[in-house]
Amino acid sequence: MVWSNVARLYLRSFESARRERAVLSRKLFATKTLDQQPRALPEMKLDHLSRMTDSTGLFQHALFTVPNFSEGYCTDDNARAFILAVLLDEMEEEPESLRSLATTYAAFLLHAFDARTRRFHNHLSFDRRWLDEQGSEDSHGRALWALGMGVGRSPYRSFQVLSGQVFAQALPAAADFTSPRAWAFTLLGIHEYLQRLSGDRLAQQMRENLTTRLMGLFDRTTQPDWPWFEDVLSYDNAKLAHALILSGRAMGQAPVYERGLQALRWLAKVQTAESGDFRPIGSNGFFPRGGTRADFDQQPIEAHSMLSACLEAYRATSDVWWYEQAQRVFDWFLGWNDLGLELYSPATGGCRDALHVDRVNQNQGAESTLAFLLSLAELQLTQNAVTAFNPPAS
Repeated sequence: MVWSNVARLYLRSFESARRERAVLSRKLFATKTLDQQPRALPEMKLDHLSRMTDSTGLFQHALFTVPNFSEGYCTDDNARAFILAVLLDEMEEEPESLRSLATTYAAFLLHAFDARTRRFHNHLSFDRRWLDEQGSEDSHGRALWALGMGVGRSPYRSFQVLSGQVFAQALPAAADFTSPRAWAFTLLGIHEYLQRLSGDRLAQQMRENLTTRLMGLFDRTTQPDWPWFEDVLSYDNAKLAHALILSGRAMGQAPVYERGLQALRWLAKVQTAESGDFRPIGSNGFFPRGGTRADFDQQPIEAHSMLSACLEAYRATSDVWWYEQAQRVFDWFLGWNDLGLELYSPATGGCRDALHVDRVNQNQGAESTLAFLLSLAELQLTQNAVTAFNPPAS
């Protein structure tokens, strides 16, 4: 009856009840198909995102729900935030505050680009000093992805033109990149860019070049028990398969498209727990081939990456199994995970930073919050498209 032990027993009981309720809810949802009854999704709440943004950009980290000024800003997160703003425009979320946020994120990306080196900076201090000569290849790729979204999908002419100008200057650098994830991010950006500027030969050639590299990586590494691009599953894994599905389909190259689906299906299997819940590769050691898989610390970015790739596979194949996988991944944010604990906070609109072996990380940083908001936006847009195609009977 020592109090600390009693508290642990109570917590265990609460977690058990939460898990039982989650399983029951999942069974109830499973009785309805997508076209019969789209499931209710949480409200899109931008309160925490707004609190994390000032006139310069989006702060990188938070202490609980309070922006951590000492960690400053980064291009990675402002690129993700601009992508979210473009998606919200497609959802017809058009408050003036959203347009203001989008403008701030776009301005950050424009400022981050160094016209002399044709590279993006990544880390900016609170006193507005760049802390690097040039950012990582991954941050450059994410910036290209965001700018491609601005060109191809933003409804605002100013975003289209400015994004296109910087995209054209920044794209050639990708030819020298060695990071597979930078290739994948760039391919996503090229795809969006070509939706509006389909005649750009440089963008087409770069897409062919980077797609060939990803295919070569896959073919050199894959084995019957390990159909993957690398000898380790690390971070943002699903983006590699996502890029092949998207690019292969756009170019009409069936082998590319099929490799992407093969890799993603295997990754979905690897990231499924015994309970059927989504269990992303943990960042505390990752998963080397032939080695021990890290189950924790589970990161929200892995959930968004997997959800987005599964939705792309669903759009490409019309196979509802892929949509069900995306829903299963989204449920991870809401408590259908190894601990039965919610990462998304409906009270703040933020997302907690990680699922540890015994708890959630209570900090609600930019990357985690954007991972949830982007997942919600993409799932909602897919539901909207399905509902429009299959309107409910009157």
